[in-house]
Amino acid sequence: MKILVTGSAGFIGMHLCRRLLAEGHAVHGLDNFNAYYPVALKRARHAALASHPSFTSTEGDISDQGVVTEVFRRIQPEVVCNLAAQPGVRYSIDHPHVYAESNLTGFLNMLEGCRHHGVRRLVYASSSSVYGGNTKLPFTESDPVDHPVSLYAATKRANELMAHTYTHLYGLQTIGLRFFTVYGPWGRPDMAVWLFTRAMLAGRPIQVFNRGDMQRDFTYIDDIVAGVTACIVHDKLEPYELFNIGNHKPERLMDLIRTLADALGVEPRLDLQPMQPGDVPATYADISRIRAKLGFEPTTPIARGIPAFAAWYRAHPHLVRDL
Repeated sequence: MKILVTGSAGFIGMHLCRRLLAEGHAVHGLDNFNAYYPVALKRARHAALASHPSFTSTEGDISDQGVVTEVFRRIQPEVVCNLAAQPGVRYSIDHPHVYAESNLTGFLNMLEGCRHHGVRRLVYASSSSVYGGNTKLPFTESDPVDHPVSLYAATKRANELMAHTYTHLYGLQTIGLRFFTVYGPWGRPDMAVWLFTRAMLAGRPIQVFNRGDMQRDFTYIDDIVAGVTACIVHDKLEPYELFNIGNHKPERLMDLIRTLADALGVEPRLDLQPMQPGDVPATYADISRIRAKLGFEPTTPIARGIPAFAAWYRAHPHLVRDL
């Protein structure tokens, strides 16, 4: 297929493009290389894709309607995977307008592009953050999601509602993916695993929020990409779908820290902090729906995934040092 992937220089986007290219698809990437975290990492990810003969790309922003329209007209994709968005729960508290532009206006532009250019399926990134302050675990797709606790979460829930509208009005098939704490090689420097690694290797204390009383459904990047790819290529899906994609195994934050410290061969120093605004104490994905429909089954526990990230980090000293 001819597939448009937005956010192609992002963490999930780069790995997804690699997988799709390996499976023989023609992939066009769209990314704005913004400076939310160091652009050098995004450029390095892009460089890892650029030499593939079936990969083409455009540098541009999904919030720019003209850019999106031109890309759709020129590429004529069969399927679109929209991973471009402004990420970060805490960042959304101080920079709300950035989220409105990228996650709302940008997503609307993608819906309109699909509508007017005959795209048969839009797969898009939602987030486990839509579950907000829900305390019932595990989170299931049928749970109420009307009480977001961050603007980021609110924009992701809005994406799901916008997608539903375009499915209802125009027959566009939309598949929303609620990702649960993705980690792995080429990951994001603003997320816990990378932050902890950098601090531990530098001998600095790591900030541990809610004094370590946190649980996260940490999900390895290869498992995430397997689920996204299945959503792109599978023929028997409903016109409107929402899926959790997680490891289906919440891990205590302190257990993750110990696993990472052992992989790095250091003893962590902890700076215990209170809960941060917009955070939740636990996430846990019920994956029975995506398992039944797509055969999705995560295979990477943190005992394997965390050492794999640590090995990648050590193998790229020039890249990580410059970040």
